[in-house]
Amino acid sequence: MIDLYYTPSPNGHKITLFLEEAQLQYRLIHVDISKGSQFHPDFLQISPNNKIPAMIDSSPEDGGKPLSLFESGEILLYLAEKSGKLLSGELRERHTTLQWLFWQVSGLGPMLGQNHHFNHVAPQTIPYAIERYQVEAQRLYNVMNKRLEVSPWLGGDRYSIADIACWPWIHAHQRQRINLDTYPAVNNWYERIRTRPATERALQHTPSENR
Repeated sequence: MIDLYYTPSPNGHKITLFLEEAQLQYRLIHVDISKGSQFHPDFLQISPNNKIPAMIDSSPEDGGKPLSLFESGEILLYLAEKSGKLLSGELRERHTTLQWLFWQVSGLGPMLGQNHHFNHVAPQTIPYAIERYQVEAQRLYNVMNKRLEVSPWLGGDRYSIADIACWPWIHAHQRQRINLDTYPAVNNWYERIRTRPATERALQHTPSENR
C-alpha cells in the first residue's frame, strides 16, 4: 500500500494521475494547507520542505522499512521504476522523457505557479510581475507546442511520466489566461489526456478516499 499525502492541486494531481494509470493500490491522506497542516511535525518528517505531495511506500523493493519520499518529480520517477510503467527502458526515449520531466519541475510548474499567484492571489496588483510571468507562461507553452508538433508525447512515442507531470498545470490554462487554441499541438495533447479514464478517475478524488 502507498500512502499519498495530497491536496487537489497540480502537483498533487500528478501523483494520482500516475497511480490511477498504473493501477497501483494507494490511500489518500488529505493535507489541509488552509489550516497549516503542512507544518505539522509529523508531516515535516516526511516532507521537510513542508510541501505536498509526499508519499510513504510500505513495501519498498529492498524489503526494508517503509520508505518516505517528497518532491513530485522524484515520486513520479520512483513509482515508474517500481512499477515498470510509464518510463521507457530504451536509452534515448528514457532520457528524453526525463529531460521533459525535469523541464516541468524546474520551469513549467514554478513559472505557471507564479503566473497564478500574481494574477489571483497577490494582495497587491503588480503590473510588472503579471506581465513578466504571463510572457514566460506563453514562452513555455510555445516550447511545449513545438515539441508536440513533432512528437505525439513529450517523451516520444509513448505516454509517460513527462506528460503526467505537465498535464495538471496545463489543465489550469484558463486561470493562467492562456487560450489553448493558440497552441494547437498542446491542445490536441491536452484533450487526449483529459479523456483517458485514469485522468477522469484521478480528478474525482476527495479527501480520505481510498483506491
